[in-house]
Amino acid sequence: MTDVQSIDPRTGQPVEVVTRETTPDEVDRLAHAAALAAPGLDTLGRDGRGALLRALADGLEARRADIVGTADRETALGVTRLNGELTRTCYQFRLFAEVLEEGSYLEAAIDHAGDSPMGPRPDLRRMLVPLGPVAVFGASNFPLAFSVPGGDTASALAAGSPVVVKAHGAHPATSQLCFDVMSAAAAAAGAPAGTLGVVHGVEAGVALVQHPAIRAVGFTGSLAGGQAIVRLIDARPDPIPFYGELSSLNPVVVTSGAAVGRAEEIGRGLGGSMTLGSGQFCTKPGLAFVPVGPAGDRLIEAMSEFFDGVEPHVLLSERIARSYAEDTDRLASTPGMTTAARGGPARGVGYEAVPLLLSVDAGTLPRVAHEEVFGPVAVVARYADEAELLTALDGLPASLTMTVHTGAGHSDLTPAIVRVLGSRSGRLLFNGYPTGVAVTWAQHHGGPWPSTNTAHTSVGTSAIRRFLRPVAWQSAPRELLPVELRDEEPGIPRRVDGVLVLPARS
Repeated sequence: MTDVQSIDPRTGQPVEVVTRETTPDEVDRLAHAAALAAPGLDTLGRDGRGALLRALADGLEARRADIVGTADRETALGVTRLNGELTRTCYQFRLFAEVLEEGSYLEAAIDHAGDSPMGPRPDLRRMLVPLGPVAVFGASNFPLAFSVPGGDTASALAAGSPVVVKAHGAHPATSQLCFDVMSAAAAAAGAPAGTLGVVHGVEAGVALVQHPAIRAVGFTGSLAGGQAIVRLIDARPDPIPFYGELSSLNPVVVTSGAAVGRAEEIGRGLGGSMTLGSGQFCTKPGLAFVPVGPAGDRLIEAMSEFFDGVEPHVLLSERIARSYAEDTDRLASTPGMTTAARGGPARGVGYEAVPLLLSVDAGTLPRVAHEEVFGPVAVVARYADEAELLTALDGLPASLTMTVHTGAGHSDLTPAIVRVLGSRSGRLLFNGYPTGVAVTWAQHHGGPWPSTNTAHTSVGTSAIRRFLRPVAWQSAPRELLPVELRDEEPGIPRRVDGVLVLPARS
């Protein structure tokens, strides 16, 4: 077995051996334990799982200082950012407890036996049930919100699906600490053994995806990593759902009216969004369309001033830092591309990245500018008119987000621009910045391929839908029905004989 080392990205040096890579036999044991836990987790019911989710949040909160300190040492993301991320994570657990209490996620429906235009119909009752054990792959850039704790784990447990997490190699100590805290909290809350598991190592991740007990995979990472998991799933005798958040350019369009009215404000805002979290957010705007002319020039100047003042960033891992250097060299050397601003200088310590702002004509936008680059780099494309803008937008891949900044009254925003942006994104923003994804009932964090491969979101309450499947009961005895499908009111919204029936409130 190989040691799993924790690296300090600020120095590039190993700090500790966290554990050993998980063996195939250990993966098999954990997956079987998750399968054995599934009926008990379902039997806890909505109230029991809600209590479990709140216990996990409380457990993480109680160890906040240790968790944030370990995560900062291991990711260099900073205690302010990581405290906010842990707060978000605990909020997600508690929010999904509220989702369970509210109950509409079940999509419960009852059609009583009777006559219909097609003749007599039987008694039919339908709702969503847990999918079974799921594998969650921790993300490099969110050690607390998309890893052992976080949205995938919270939504799967809320659904009643046990979780085995493949810890990310960029933060193994943080992952193991969070697992230990959550495992103890789950046991104290009465969750069955096997409700949570964690594995370390690439080969362990492969074995986890291939294990017959695993019924779905959640992944946040690179397009290449997601495609590798899809190939593993396709090779199974029983292919399972894959929910991947993969690659996103997140373009921003600045209209002429916006540039005239708010050039400096937008320039500084874009600079901040492009470099937030060292440019390692999946929602980082990697491409901005700015009009040709004096107002656009002022906007670029403001962006350049922002980039010029930014010190080198520390990236999460050696692999990410190496890819950043290769990708930015390739971008900067592309014909027609010019360097608008460069941060730095580099100090030659750890996994550094020098922020970079590039500029190119929208009419000759190269294909290389369509690709996501993880890190603090962005491209500005200058467009002469709407026709040139629409042509450039029409050639872009889909993204998690598309953003447009408009002038007063939105009079400079045409239906054609809105249409092309909306057709290529899962979230359309107006006069804002895509970094920062609110955890709410109305949120959608997804988009057409290659940003994701699913219609479901990974952030917000409807993320639970990924880990559920529909079942219908026909002419079933009352005592064999789930309580949510019996004729007595269960306190949740249901559709009864085609009519939406809301629960009575005291």
